[in-house]
Amino acid sequence: MISNERQEHARSDGLTSPSAVTGDPPKVNDYNSFAEAYTAENEANLINAYYERPAMLALAGDVADRRILDAGCGSGPLFAALRDRGAIVSGFDASAGMLELARRRLGDGADLQVADLGGPLPYSDDTFDDVVASLVLHYLEDWGPALAELRRILKPGGRLIASVDHPFASNLMHRQAGREAEYNYFDTTNWTEEWIMGGQTALMSIWHRPLHAMIEAFTGAGFRITIISEPEPDPAARELFPDSIAAKPRFLCFLFFVLQAD
Repeated sequence: MISNERQEHARSDGLTSPSAVTGDPPKVNDYNSFAEAYTAENEANLINAYYERPAMLALAGDVADRRILDAGCGSGPLFAALRDRGAIVSGFDASAGMLELARRRLGDGADLQVADLGGPLPYSDDTFDDVVASLVLHYLEDWGPALAELRRILKPGGRLIASVDHPFASNLMHRQAGREAEYNYFDTTNWTEEWIMGGQTALMSIWHRPLHAMIEAFTGAGFRITIISEPEPDPAARELFPDSIAAKPRFLCFLFFVLQAD
C-alpha cells in the first residue's frame, strides 16, 4: 500500500505497519472486527489526521451549503469536518461497526447508510454537488461500477474528490521487498497486508493499479480530471511530529484527484 517512507512514519506515529502476507486469508477488510482500534489510530496520527484529511478538505474548498456524499465514510471524521464547514453531508460505509462509531460522533440525525461502493447506491440521480472518496477505491478490483454509480448520483458539473494509495509508492514498496517480478507496476495486482492496531491484527486486501489505469477508469466513467495533487503534510505536523517531518518533510504516500462530472 505504501512506500518505505510511510512505513517509517507508521512505526513512529502509531499508524498501521503493513507487511506482505502469504496465503489466502479466510476474511479480509473486516472493519467490523477492529472498528474501534482503527478509529483510535486514525484520529490524530500523522498520515490520516495531518496529511490525508487536510488535503481532502483543502481540495474541497468552500463547501458551505453544498450537498456532499462521503463514500466509505468510516467512523465519520471527514464527514464531521465537512459538516462543520457548512456542507450538507450524507455518508455510507460497508461496515456497520464503523457506522455505529460514526453515529456516536455525528449524532442520531446524521444521514448514514450501510452500502457497498462496488454495488448500487441508495441515492437518486443528480443528488450531490460533491462526492468525497477517501482511501476507499483501492479496495476494489474493478473501479468501473463504483465510478458509474458515483457519476450517476452527482449533479452535472459535480465533483468527485478522491484519495488513493499512490501507485509509485506501492511499486517502491514492492521493489524494496524484492517483489518487483510478482508486482509489476504496469499490472493491476492484488496483495494482502497485515495491519496491527491497538494490539489487534487485521488482514487487508489492496489493489494496485498504475496511474494510466486510474486515469482511464476516471475518464471512461465520464469524469474530467481537474487536479492531481501530491501534497505536503499539514503545517501543524511540524510541531506535533518534529522527528518524522525533519527526516521526511515530503513523502510519497497517497495520490489525490479532483474530477468533474461532464
